[in-house]
Amino acid sequence: MSSPDVVIVGAGHAGAQAAIALRQRKFDGRILLVGDESDLPYERPPLSKAYLSGEKTFERLLIRPRSFWDERNVELRLGERVVGIDAAARTAELENGSRLAFGALIWAAGGRPRPLNCPGGDLAGVHNVRSRADVDAMIAELPRVRRVVVVGGGYIGLEAASVLTKAGKAVVLLEAMDRVLSRVAGLEISAFFEAEHRRRGVDVRTGAAVESLVGRDGAVCGVRLASGETLPADMVIVGIGILSSTEPLEAAGAACGNGVHVDRFCRTSLEGIYAVGDCAAHENAFAGGARIRLESVQNANDQANVAAGAIVGSAEPYGAVPWFWSDQYDLKLQTVGLSAGADRTVVRGDPASRSFSVVYLKAGRVAALDCVNAVKDYVQGRRLVADACAVSPDALMALASLKALS
Repeated sequence: MSSPDVVIVGAGHAGAQAAIALRQRKFDGRILLVGDESDLPYERPPLSKAYLSGEKTFERLLIRPRSFWDERNVELRLGERVVGIDAAARTAELENGSRLAFGALIWAAGGRPRPLNCPGGDLAGVHNVRSRADVDAMIAELPRVRRVVVVGGGYIGLEAASVLTKAGKAVVLLEAMDRVLSRVAGLEISAFFEAEHRRRGVDVRTGAAVESLVGRDGAVCGVRLASGETLPADMVIVGIGILSSTEPLEAAGAACGNGVHVDRFCRTSLEGIYAVGDCAAHENAFAGGARIRLESVQNANDQANVAAGAIVGSAEPYGAVPWFWSDQYDLKLQTVGLSAGADRTVVRGDPASRSFSVVYLKAGRVAALDCVNAVKDYVQGRRLVADACAVSPDALMALASLKALS
């Protein structure tokens, strides 16, 4: 049998979409999709939301059923890990020592949870939320859990806190920064969600640093803070970001730095090797041209499409508008654009009504929107972000609809 024309490393959103996009573009060569989990490609955002709460079964998380991959002749190598790349020989080495030859390679390996680097971090009952196996382990323990400490006030931590609070657990959420969502949202959004979680019974503590985890019989039983206080805990959930999985590419000579560097066609510095998704550091127009990584389904899918186009000879540069979302309690936070560097914010609506938007301006132009239970603003605001529209704050506050501004 001939060697695969394209090997895709990583069977998450980015890897799955790369295979789909190649077939949509009439690519008729062999496609081999390699994933280190034994499951079929599945959606990850619901893990900390609908899957953890039991509202969705795993089958409903599948990106496509097995028959889809079979019908499109996408070969799946699941439960296997790529540990080395020989760019000159065009081979990928698996953990078992075997090698896969490729004509082109798409690196879509994503990242791994950033560990809590303190004593006790390896105790039983300490969990990340990155894979189905992670969440299945949490679900299995929950019946005997009463007190949960969540470390990290980003999307993952807040979503997990909301699910577990609704399940009747006593939850303490620790954030090392002075506010939650500090990396992705402005003060107004942070204050709103902090207040909402406290109203629901979550003990939200900002500026809280973890010194160590306390164990009993090999299992976590407490979290010791830098302040000296020890919080009782039957379970600890760590959501403090991810580390990009790029070591084999870096060892092969690819330019890296907080991810593997790619150009606007998702090409790495190694001939014939592309990178997409959470691990790909690219120059983003919505970040002022800065090289960033975007950890989102939108970025994974759009970069996968770009790489597939480049491989089949119909290359179009990456330039998608970033978007994200988070579900907490009965609140849907939808974000479009990147708010970092904004010099002014405008609040549309009343946060007390639980339906409002925050518009972020940079030099008088719309850079991003955070919309809480405000789908109309989110949909209409996308064009304002895409075009970097110059809009006065008064107009943003006065107009009932953003459509008139686009």
